[in-house]
Amino acid sequence: MGNLTKGWNAVQLGDKPMKILIADDHELFRDGLRHVLTQLDGTVSVVEASDYPQAIALTETESDIDIVLLDLGMPGMPWSEGLQNLRQTLPSEIPIIVLSASDDRRHVLQAVNLGAAGFIPKTSSSRVMVSALKLVLSGGVYLPPALLDQGAEGTAISVGSGSPDNTAAFLTPRQREVLALLGQGKSNKEIARVLQLAEGTVKLHVTAILKALNVNNRTRAVVAASQLGLTKNDTVSFNR
Repeated sequence: MGNLTKGWNAVQLGDKPMKILIADDHELFRDGLRHVLTQLDGTVSVVEASDYPQAIALTETESDIDIVLLDLGMPGMPWSEGLQNLRQTLPSEIPIIVLSASDDRRHVLQAVNLGAAGFIPKTSSSRVMVSALKLVLSGGVYLPPALLDQGAEGTAISVGSGSPDNTAAFLTPRQREVLALLGQGKSNKEIARVLQLAEGTVKLHVTAILKALNVNNRTRAVVAASQLGLTKNDTVSFNR
């Protein structure tokens, strides 16, 4: 999860510019982030908001937003309410990535519960930020490595109807392999390549895993994988 150097597909933007909503109340940070976004492949179009009401209004008027980069600490409303409202106004397939000066585990996990597809600390380098954005845009998940390294003890994420270990007993060996790779943040395409499966087969496994873990998105599954101790590259053998 913390290895941001190899194996990720470049973002495929085609001829259509990718429209990104930057929602942050600090103009200087928005300026810097626009510069970082030039490192993405293809053409990027940026719209900006400086508070929650403005961000929500833009998601209602700009129908072609592809991704939202959100600072939690903006004026207008409590961040939990603002994130919920944004999630409700956007199509479910449009990811919201939180950019925050805090990497407090409680904030990260609460944001995940409210629908964030990733959480990037503002202290991250531009290289890490670009790699994390590419990962999310390719269908993966990015969470701070420190969160997964420390485990997810005490989180508000519900895993199945019992303990994580009991839930894991209902997963097939192949599903545990897929979950381990989800826990590393990999996209379906990357999982398919590692396990030598069809991408459609991986999607079926992911759907089954989400149901077994009683979670409704990949980001929560990543946290669940951390609870199960499956976020390390050497946890499960992928050799057949």
